[in-house]
Amino acid sequence: MDHLKLENQVCFPIYTLAKEMVNKYRSLLEELELTYPQYLVMLVLWEKDEQSVSAIGEKLNLDSGTLTPLLKRLEQKEIVIRKRSQADERMVVISLTAAGHQLKTKAQNVPSAMVDAMSIPVAELKVLKNSIDKILSNL
Repeated sequence: MDHLKLENQVCFPIYTLAKEMVNKYRSLLEELELTYPQYLVMLVLWEKDEQSVSAIGEKLNLDSGTLTPLLKRLEQKEIVIRKRSQADERMVVISLTAAGHQLKTKAQNVPSAMVDAMSIPVAELKVLKNSIDKILSNL
């Protein structure tokens, strides 16, 4: 097997899949007026409201330099509020506004639409996710 042939690379189909998935998300998220990275932030906040910027960054594997502009745009859309922690002035806490909470209802169909678009059984998607998680933890 020639290891330097594109067809033998594992990374290329992963890269292509990631691009295609983000493109599919883009079309689904247009209605919500969110970009894919903004949607990821909202997923984290819908799971648990009022989190520090650093906690959100840790969950999404994003540094504050990348995350801060995202959060500012979400604040401009009036779906999150950024405020200094009363316990520690150095910490910025992000919380959902009423509109941010309402957006969760509008986003309910996004995961199932993605599963439908992939046309692969959920059980296979779970196996794939577990494999990806294992690879990521090893890297």
